[in-house]
Amino acid sequence: MKQSKFQALMFSAIGVAVAFAVVVLFNFVISRSPVRLDLTENQMHSLSDGTRQILERVAKSDTPVIVNFYASQKGNRLPPMEEVYARQVEDLLTGFANASKGMLRVKKFDPQPDSEEEDAARIDGVEPQVNPQTGEPYYLGLSITLDPQKVAVPALSVQRDRLLEYDLARAVSQVLQTTKPIIGVMTPLPAFGTPSNPMMMRMGQQGSDPWVFINELKRDFDVQQVGMEVDAIDPKINVLLVIHPKDISDKAQFALDQFVLRGGRLVAMLDGMCLADNRNPNPMGFNMAGGSTMPKLLKGWGIEFDTAKVVADAQYSRELATQAGRPPAPAPAFLFLTKDAVAQGDAVFGQSDNILLPFAGAFTGKPADGLKQEVLIHSSKDSQLVDGMTAQLNGQKVMDDFNPSGIEYALAIRLTGKFKTAFPDGKPGDAKPAEEGKDGEKKDEAKGDWLKESKAEGIVYLFGDSDLIYDPFCVQINRMMRLAMPFNGNLALGQNLVEQIAGDSSLIGARSRATVQRPFTVVLQKKAEAEKRFQAEIARFQKEADESGARISEIQSKKEGNQKFILSPEAKVEYEKLKKKQVEANRQLRNVRKELRQEVEALEFKSKLVNIVGMPVIVAGTGIGLAIARRRRTAAR
Repeated sequence: MKQSKFQALMFSAIGVAVAFAVVVLFNFVISRSPVRLDLTENQMHSLSDGTRQILERVAKSDTPVIVNFYASQKGNRLPPMEEVYARQVEDLLTGFANASKGMLRVKKFDPQPDSEEEDAARIDGVEPQVNPQTGEPYYLGLSITLDPQKVAVPALSVQRDRLLEYDLARAVSQVLQTTKPIIGVMTPLPAFGTPSNPMMMRMGQQGSDPWVFINELKRDFDVQQVGMEVDAIDPKINVLLVIHPKDISDKAQFALDQFVLRGGRLVAMLDGMCLADNRNPNPMGFNMAGGSTMPKLLKGWGIEFDTAKVVADAQYSRELATQAGRPPAPAPAFLFLTKDAVAQGDAVFGQSDNILLPFAGAFTGKPADGLKQEVLIHSSKDSQLVDGMTAQLNGQKVMDDFNPSGIEYALAIRLTGKFKTAFPDGKPGDAKPAEEGKDGEKKDEAKGDWLKESKAEGIVYLFGDSDLIYDPFCVQINRMMRLAMPFNGNLALGQNLVEQIAGDSSLIGARSRATVQRPFTVVLQKKAEAEKRFQAEIARFQKEADESGARISEIQSKKEGNQKFILSPEAKVEYEKLKKKQVEANRQLRNVRKELRQEVEALEFKSKLVNIVGMPVIVAGTGIGLAIARRRRTAAR
């Protein structure tokens, strides 16, 4: 009996040891296998289709692409998080090599101080970083070479981990290109940065860096700045970005008109209220710059854009902190758009999500004959057009007076087709009338040839907001580490669009996945519904308070001379009643808003509770149920 127990114990111990060995061996084999199982919803840990397309081009090339990966290892020079991140980079490079069928070859180096590897890292453009714990320098970066092209990623940082696949895919794409496409940018904003002026520096004012959007474009394209007063666009420019064309002249609009007619691709970012244009701020700290449009061109294309109105949306808005120490206030014109607001079938916009458009205007009207309009970004039906200045100064009033229009306003559109000139009389300021020449063109004796109609189908993108690519609304900048990390999909959207019409469209998928977020869309919808239920009561009490306040002011304005602080008995009685009515209305208003906040907070709490606690409860319940069922089957035997 004792011997059988001992044997059973031995067999159990051997069984556990064998099982442990099998698990270890299985993990060892799987860790070195190129096969990966990705169970995430958006396949975040698998190579995107765009990256695979780029690597397929590498696989078809005659010359291998060489990746020199530099990571300091000996002496624990890497910070702990970067050490884990280095393994992540190495795993991803292995995936790149496998997908390229061996035509992308990875060489790993450990650059120690005063070594040949350190010299090689510096020659390849990899920069040393400083370990904040030890103060010692370390290297974590890479270079990608396909003679004669070489592209360096000087410093890899864990803060940019979501963009890792995109950064590597873009570097590979760059070495495959022989020339960079030329992109033009026309804007009155300091998007290219401003130099430091010694006189202004004495007054405490510094120059500004270029916007991150511009710097990112420069990595892939030859970006040229176009003046706001040009009368012609350089023929070498095939894609032109116009950002906030405030007070654009007819001469410049004619130049854009001819650019589109000759086949150029135009992206125009107009605005209902441009926050980036802070050159003339109000003394109170508010932006008084207003909006921007291209009136002659839009009229010729049949499109309308009211710069005095912005879109307020109860479904896509949030409360924002305005000043330190004060509670968040409604910002109905700050639109935090989800994928439901974006054209899902579009190659560029279909992968966009989590887009922020502050004080965006709406496009209306009917496209001119021969043009087709596609709405790419739109508001919800729970929206309306409101005065831009009111939306900026008093978001609460906009919400109190909110009256949904039931219209999905177009915030970004694409026009395609045969464009006709918006200047049928020729170039503005021409002294002589134009004579019609060959091929539908008009010739002006004084000013030269000009186009009347495009020969091929053209394309124009119009946005109702230009702040979406302004740094404060798209990236968080770590100036010490010289890193910019997107916190929404704005930057990716702008880059995707330019690459789609001018560059390597394969990069779209890799970049878009880096900005995927999953907001509580159901919570946002329920919150909008709750606000709609309380809106009538809020509006009624607000109206009573306003009417009482207006009547009190009227009574006080009728006092004259020595009666400045004296009221007649009748006026005094009415004054006291109005004051009580005003106080009561304000009290009721506070109570209703308090109930609204409590309901919204309770809804958010329930949703988070279900999402966080629900799954463990389901798993635990399933386990308990299986255990009970097994015990019953055992007892039945």
